[in-house]
Amino acid sequence: MLQVNGPRLWASLMEMAQVGATDKGGVRRLALTDEDRRGRDFFAKWCREAGMTVSVDQAGNLFARREGANPMQKPVLIGSHLDTQPEGGRFDGVYGVLAALELVRTLNDHGIVTGKPIEIVSWTNEEGARFTPAMLGSAVFVGATPLQTALDTKDADGVSLRDALGQCGYAGTRKATGQPVDAYFEAHIEQGPVLESHGNPIGVVTGGQAIRWLDVNVTGVAAHAGTTPMPYRRDALFASADMALQLEAVAARFAPQGLVTIGQVAIPNSSRNTIAGRVGFTVDLRHPDDAQIDAMERDVREAFDKIARTRGLEVAIDSYWTSPATPFDAECVALVQEAVTKLGYPHERIVSGAGHDAIHLARHVPTAMVFIPCVHGLSHNEAEDALPEDVTCGANVLLNAVLARAVAHVPVDA
Repeated sequence: MLQVNGPRLWASLMEMAQVGATDKGGVRRLALTDEDRRGRDFFAKWCREAGMTVSVDQAGNLFARREGANPMQKPVLIGSHLDTQPEGGRFDGVYGVLAALELVRTLNDHGIVTGKPIEIVSWTNEEGARFTPAMLGSAVFVGATPLQTALDTKDADGVSLRDALGQCGYAGTRKATGQPVDAYFEAHIEQGPVLESHGNPIGVVTGGQAIRWLDVNVTGVAAHAGTTPMPYRRDALFASADMALQLEAVAARFAPQGLVTIGQVAIPNSSRNTIAGRVGFTVDLRHPDDAQIDAMERDVREAFDKIARTRGLEVAIDSYWTSPATPFDAECVALVQEAVTKLGYPHERIVSGAGHDAIHLARHVPTAMVFIPCVHGLSHNEAEDALPEDVTCGANVLLNAVLARAVAHVPVDA
């Protein structure tokens, strides 16, 4: 089985990690900032040095193409993202982009010409840390979000995606939607503890779980903290705390696959000596099964309504974003499975707990993912880390799965 140059891949990862490096060893490379521009410039330079042609689409997605023996065939697309969280790590996203680059470098080293073209992509604003929602570039690519809607999206400072693209020099002209793709492969750190705890360097990803984001607003009555006896209070924060405990109960009923998170909490116009009159918080629900996540959401809404009635408050629950459970393509998953089996790596089949650009792609083109462990399961954290040997193993699996797809079904006379 063909294998990548592991030290070269690691060196590229460490060099890219210096772009937006933080004092604690992490990376801050928010989408379409100057740091993101410098990261994109590095990647584009390396791709050109590898003999690839570079282009940018209207959503800022960055592509690098290696021609195949039959340029009329649809390309096999590989990639992930270069943007990070505000206090992100050195591997989330960037590993998939640079593993794809190492794949091409390895093909060049061995003089291998694939039947189908290969394109590497770095998607715009995957993290959603600057522009909301996340995975914006890939959503435009597959037509899930209209281009103009994405371009009009603004960050917290009122800067639109359109203006940010222009400011960082990545407002491309390539058509953003409807581009032909044969298949999509993405390598990524797991972002959780499962692979490491099981001692497996590879996860063969079979799909992504369902995700529901809810916005909850609890309205009580603001009052003086020193003059309002406890029985007379309609405290929005205590009600919210009760709701948080009910969320834990919901998760327990749907264990072990049901996951519930409160990620943000806000008390508008808060004061130290004022009872909270309003509280807003977010709820993140996840489950691999659509019917089960429907049931989870029903339980949450019923529990919150009951708490509000009992305490004499009001609660409003709005759906912010929904992503259904998404199985990956059986044939592409089989190629990943065949590669890891032939390479002899310990592995397991796993469902992705996080959202990825691959989830968008999987609803439109054959898709598969390769996971590697991250140390202590940490991600979205400056302490995020991965082992060099696992980084190499994942790239080897990606290489052989993509190679099998890129040479398949090519006419003899192509």
